Amino acid sequence: MTILSRLFLCFILVSFNAFSQKEQKSSFQVVPLGIKGGIDEKNLSAYLVAPSNTKDFICLDAGTLNAGIEKAIENKVFKVSTSEVLRKYIKGYLISHAHLDHVSGLIINSPADSSKTVYATEKCMEMMENHYFNDQTWANFGDKGVGFPLKKYHFQTLNLGEETQLTNTKMTVKAFPLSHVNPFESTAFLIKNEDNYVLYLGDTGPDSVEKSDKLKALWIAAAPLVQSKQLKGIFIEVSFPNEQPDKFLFGHLTPNHLMAELHILEELAGKGSLNNFKIIITHLKPPAKSITKIKEQLKNQNDLGLKIIYPQQGKRFEL
Repeated sequence: MTILSRLFLCFILVSFNAFSQKEQKSSFQVVPLGIKGGIDEKNLSAYLVAPSNTKDFICLDAGTLNAGIEKAIENKVFKVSTSEVLRKYIKGYLISHAHLDHVSGLIINSPADSSKTVYATEKCMEMMENHYFNDQTWANFGDKGVGFPLKKYHFQTLNLGEETQLTNTKMTVKAFPLSHVNPFESTAFLIKNEDNYVLYLGDTGPDSVEKSDKLKALWIAAAPLVQSKQLKGIFIEVSFPNEQPDKFLFGHLTPNHLMAELHILEELAGKGSLNNFKIIITHLKPPAKSITKIKEQLKNQNDLGLKIIYPQQGKRFEL
């Protein structure tokens, strides 16, 4: 092989590698502040999401904040103080529903926080205003509601299915209803950064148990984004192993029900469309033996070729 030929081959290989890296470039960075459902108050549902290479995070639910930020600092994800992450890096909160394991971190940390926006659907916002930020159970740090509003937080109600700009970020959000012990509603958030998306589901039961069509409607909306490979991943809960009877699910999923729902998504998006697709499992409920069983069952039932991710508190990953 001549020197010229070798140089040309090297150029082709370098170009191909650069193209591959560009194709695989991530759109979002994720820092889990809390990953579990249940009793561990230091590790409850909260996920920071931002466009890659920015510090403009939105917190998806806020069950745990301070302990999760401290864990992320220990893991060298952040090189600033806990207070600076809370006050400057977190630009707002998307709250899926008002159960305490999804909002307690927001409530407890509100005195130390900076001014920003809290986003929720009308029903969720009403519960937060009436039961938490009401000048009785807690000071009203919002800009509306009962008592004396301190106006630290702007309470912004999301209209279902309507794209909303997330203040001080490049991202937008579209909210979809979920059933979490029908008729109680939870929320799914479709977050957009440029032409790419992530989908986060708050607590949800399967349509078959909830006697609902809310997940089916969500899959119909998500399927085109799976087809076009614009959807980079889905955060979805699995709270119990398969042994949990349907009547004791309390609006949650098991591996059986998750896989049944994802088969519906694949039918809508096309056969093989979920191969190597990222599913981020949230809201695993203790005890540890149940969590181990859930992971084993999901591994054994993964006939769609999913890339299943179990986030770890305070450990950053990209989508």
